[in-house]
Amino acid sequence: MTRVGFIGAGRMGGPMVSRLVEAGHEVRGLARSAATKTALEASGAQAMSTFAEVGGDTDLVIICVFTDEQVREICLGSDLLASMPRGSTLVLHTTGSPRTAEAVTEHAAQFGVAVVDSPVSGGPHDIAAGRLTLFVGGDANTLARIQPTLESYADPVLYVGPTGNGQRVKLVNNALFAAQIGLLTEAVALGTQLGIDEGDLLAALPYGSSNSRALTSVSAKGSVSAFADSVGDFLSKDVGVVRKIVTELDGNLGLLDDAVNAALPNRV
Repeated sequence: MTRVGFIGAGRMGGPMVSRLVEAGHEVRGLARSAATKTALEASGAQAMSTFAEVGGDTDLVIICVFTDEQVREICLGSDLLASMPRGSTLVLHTTGSPRTAEAVTEHAAQFGVAVVDSPVSGGPHDIAAGRLTLFVGGDANTLARIQPTLESYADPVLYVGPTGNGQRVKLVNNALFAAQIGLLTEAVALGTQLGIDEGDLLAALPYGSSNSRALTSVSAKGSVSAFADSVGDFLSKDVGVVRKIVTELDGNLGLLDDAVNAALPNRV
C-alpha cells in the first residue's frame, strides 16, 4: 500500500484517484471546491484543503493539473515540497516545458524529494481500463520504485531517459498527432473532391494501410471537425508548448507545422 497525495483530481485525475483507491492505496487529494471534495470522498479518497496536508506523510505525490504555469506555481511557489517526507517522490503528469521539470527537480532536491516528469497519452477511458501511456523522464531507480503504484492506471509505463525527456517525447508525440489530424483534414477534402462522403471514407480507411491512432479516433467521432472540437483545447495547448520550446532551442517543426495548421486553424 502506497500513501499517495493527489493534486488535480479533474477530468483525468479523477479516474486516476479511483483506480489508485481500487488498487488498495491510501489517497489524499486537494479539494478546492465542494464538487471536488464530494467526488474525492465518493471515490474513497480523503479530501484535503491545503498543499501541506496533501504532501505530508506521503510516499508519492502526483500532480495532474492543466498547465505548465500551474505546475510551477504549485511546485515552486507553495509549501508542497517542503511538506513532503525526505525520500518521497513527486510525479508530474502535466504536459509542459522540460525546463519546468528540470527546475522542479532542482528545487525538490533540497528537500530530499525525487521527481519524475511523466506526461500522459490517452484519455479518461484509457485510465478506467488501466491502459494509460506514461512517458517517464528522471532517475530509472526512482521509477522502478514507484512503477507498481503508477500501474494502478497506466500501461505501458515507458522510461525515456533523464529529467525532461518525458516532456520532450510527449511534445513530439502531440505535434505528430496534431499533424496527423491535419493530414486527415486534407484527406477528407480530397475525398470530397472525388465525390466520397466523409462518413463513408472514415468508416473504410481504418481497415486500410493508412490507419493510425488518430484515424481510429476521428472515425469513432464521425468527422474530423467533431474530433478536433473534442480535443482542440488540450491539443492546442500542447502544440503551443511545442512551438515555444522548439523556438527557444532554435529549431522548427518543419513539414509538421503546415499539417498542424490544417488540424487546428483557429486555435494555434
